[in-house]
Amino acid sequence: MAAGYRQCVRARGIPFTRTRESARRSAGPAPGDPGLPGAPGAPGTPGAPGSGSWDEPGHTRAFTVQEAQLPQEHITTYRAGERNPRIGAARLPWRELLTGIYRNPTRTFAQMRSHQVWGPALVVSSVYGLLATFGIGGIRGDIFDSSIGLALLALLYSALAFVLAGVVFGTVTHGLARRLGGDGAWAPTVGLSMLISWGLDLPRALLTLFLPASNVVVQALGWATWVVCLWLLSAMVRQVHDLPWGKALGAASVQLIALLLLITLPAVG
Repeated sequence: MAAGYRQCVRARGIPFTRTRESARRSAGPAPGDPGLPGAPGAPGTPGAPGSGSWDEPGHTRAFTVQEAQLPQEHITTYRAGERNPRIGAARLPWRELLTGIYRNPTRTFAQMRSHQVWGPALVVSSVYGLLATFGIGGIRGDIFDSSIGLALLALLYSALAFVLAGVVFGTVTHGLARRLGGDGAWAPTVGLSMLISWGLDLPRALLTLFLPASNVVVQALGWATWVVCLWLLSAMVRQVHDLPWGKALGAASVQLIALLLLITLPAVG
């Protein structure tokens, strides 16, 4: 019927124009036609609407985005009532801990605020107790004149006394810090305070084995040690308990006064 219609139109001299659809059907699929297999728009090929790779209306698909995995030390949990949620950090080895207290104290105290340091604290306190015993002239003479058993017992008692004194001083500092609004833990506060108090005074105690207490170098080192101890203790309390400088110094004041009266003044006087 369509062929007869076209012959009638040509016989009358009327120009015949095929529609786009009829021309496409008569010519067959053209190159690049979506109907051809492998064409850009053909189903099953990359970029086709049905393939799910184009973000077109009606042809979208769900997908997930991989979130960046943060290191464990940067992950924290917020708890209601805490002003500053604690950020966990890796525990420092004892060598980095001892050097970090003097080279980078602020970062070291902040990183160790949730870790106990009993091992280094007990060793440093015991060594300081032994050196302090030999540094006192009268007691040192009595130890040298006594038997080996009594000398070892005296040294053991001295080391134990300084360990207990460090625990008591640190506990007082921790209690004052908590009363002033701090949120630090007991074990890091006590351990770090022992490392600061006895570790700073180790050079002076070592010098007293060879120089008298009246020596200018020993006296100057004793006063300098106490001043540095004042700053380090305040910085430690500030980082561990999240307190301002004024309250941190107030929390460490009792321990500083005790060190001044019991250690510094007798040593340099």
